[in-house]
Amino acid sequence: MTVAKTILVVDDDPDIHKLLKAVLPPATCSIDDAYDGLEALSRLEERRYDLVLTDVRMPKLDGLELLRRIGEARPETRVVVMTAENTPVNLIRSIREHAFSYFSKPFSTSAVVEIVTQTLCAPDWRDDIEVLSAKPDWIALRLCCKFETADRILQFLRELGMDLPAEEQEDIATAFRELLLNAIEHGGKLDPKKNVNVSFVRTKRAIIYHVRDPGEGFSFEALSHAAVANAPDDPFAHAEVRGQLGLRPGGFGILMTRRMVDELIYNEKGNEVLLIKHLEG
Repeated sequence: MTVAKTILVVDDDPDIHKLLKAVLPPATCSIDDAYDGLEALSRLEERRYDLVLTDVRMPKLDGLELLRRIGEARPETRVVVMTAENTPVNLIRSIREHAFSYFSKPFSTSAVVEIVTQTLCAPDWRDDIEVLSAKPDWIALRLCCKFETADRILQFLRELGMDLPAEEQEDIATAFRELLLNAIEHGGKLDPKKNVNVSFVRTKRAIIYHVRDPGEGFSFEALSHAAVANAPDDPFAHAEVRGQLGLRPGGFGILMTRRMVDELIYNEKGNEVLLIKHLEG
């Protein structure tokens, strides 16, 4: 029999409590309520929770201070921040204080269920994201070479572009995800002892991602296992090569990324890449 995961929802809005209880399956989630940060701390003294979902702006004690205190008292507890005040400052502080994930209100119920499921199902909780430097327009991070870490940071950085048109948001997020997964899988060899460095820069006219992996790099001439190397008359030639090498299906990452952004620039070695998306206006 599966034991229900324990979740503490912290928000001063009763409607949020009702909504989350309606969309999170009661068979697998046992949900308690708190309506401010101090009440949440009291609950946490009485019971251990697998997940805390907290708002930011609340009376008595705000969600980001609650996040900090949970990190000091119960660092094993996973905390997801949700907020109607989706600012770079709130997002950066959430990363610094080791939130597991972050999303803005209003939100789709399917997205919340996905984030909660991802958080609860993630293996051993150890924060693999290190903030090297952070300003609203320039964030530099060091990530552990694990797919789970990539999924976490993608959600954080996706929220930085919520003011963009939906299609543009999705293109940038998908392109960045492909580059990051390549860096973790091929550059870092999925070795959790290795790191990938990521920077996000936003100017008035562009969004720029920089990704640097710890690998030896590559040349495009040696990418027979990737779709970017296929001849125009044989668009799936790389699939056979991937099968022979025992690689997972795919190999469309670089080709797809090139079509989603305006510029994709690699360094000479091939272990660093700039993704540039121009903004209108």
